[in-house]
Amino acid sequence: MLLTEGTKVRLTNTGDEGVIDSILDTEMVNVLLNNGMLIPAFIEDLERMEDTSLSNRPTVKAKFVTPKKTPLPPTPPHPETDSQYHILKSWGIQLAFDPNIQPDGTTSHYQIFLINDTPYHTLFTFTLHLNGIPPHTLNGKIDSVSFVDLGKIKFTQLSDMPKVELDCWQVTTAGTGAKISTILKIKPKQFFKNTRTAPLLNRQVHWYQLFENFDKKEKTTTEDLKTYTKNNARKPKNQSSNYIHFTGSHPMELAHFTNEIDLHIENLVNTSRKMSNSEIMKIQLAHFDRFLEKALRVGVANVFIIHGVGKGRLRNEIATRLMNHPHVRTFKNEYHHKYGFGATEVFF
Repeated sequence: MLLTEGTKVRLTNTGDEGVIDSILDTEMVNVLLNNGMLIPAFIEDLERMEDTSLSNRPTVKAKFVTPKKTPLPPTPPHPETDSQYHILKSWGIQLAFDPNIQPDGTTSHYQIFLINDTPYHTLFTFTLHLNGIPPHTLNGKIDSVSFVDLGKIKFTQLSDMPKVELDCWQVTTAGTGAKISTILKIKPKQFFKNTRTAPLLNRQVHWYQLFENFDKKEKTTTEDLKTYTKNNARKPKNQSSNYIHFTGSHPMELAHFTNEIDLHIENLVNTSRKMSNSEIMKIQLAHFDRFLEKALRVGVANVFIIHGVGKGRLRNEIATRLMNHPHVRTFKNEYHHKYGFGATEVFF
């Protein structure tokens, strides 16, 4: 005897009548009684209600038959598609941060990808700077219309002033082209706004376009020298009153100039009295300012500022001043065989 949903049944123990509402397993079902109550019941405690008198029916244990399931055909393999977006629009060299989302909806980290949708193979040097952590540098080659995994950055590290430096060289039949470089300072507010479906990855990421292409040709012009100089002169940043730019060359001073300064307090003053941290910082920055002015006056190309590792207060203050200095081209705090991570190299 078969029992299916909708079958009218009687409970042999109580005599209550109802219909099978749902089948729980091979031994139990839910029965909706005539009084509206839904109760679970063992199949062996049920009997079907038929037109014939129940008293003349032999008691027969009900049997549940599992319906045959037609096996589903195997899922055909997903055809590989070659994304054609780059034929319509090439975005060049790009950086993508792919979020790793946890089951609770939070993001633990971002996988970093370098994307190249140009028709050129490219050599690259990628460096990620984070406050208080040695820089992560990766050298490699990225083929045309492809992407490479550069590592990851934790969600919490977005507040550590992350900075990306990228150098690229186009691979040509003659070797490599000229180096193109960029520095990307990642600000959390802007980071979360920069979302789009990344080319080649084909998923939503935090996205930056680093280089559009390698084909930046010089513009021809018929301007006279005066007009050209006026239009192309480099405009200095807002100059701080703390800095003075000196012009002219001093051969003797340059010959005796040492292109490094150690800002550890014991190298700057000869005193045994105890000084507060603010006093020490004030003396260190005064020596730093004078050293930078002298370096500009004698005309050196670069200098080293030795500040140590410590808590990074002096290093951060120096970095802030360098960023606002109109005559500093760039600077970096990377590992150096002589100074470790305790010095910043400044380029004028």
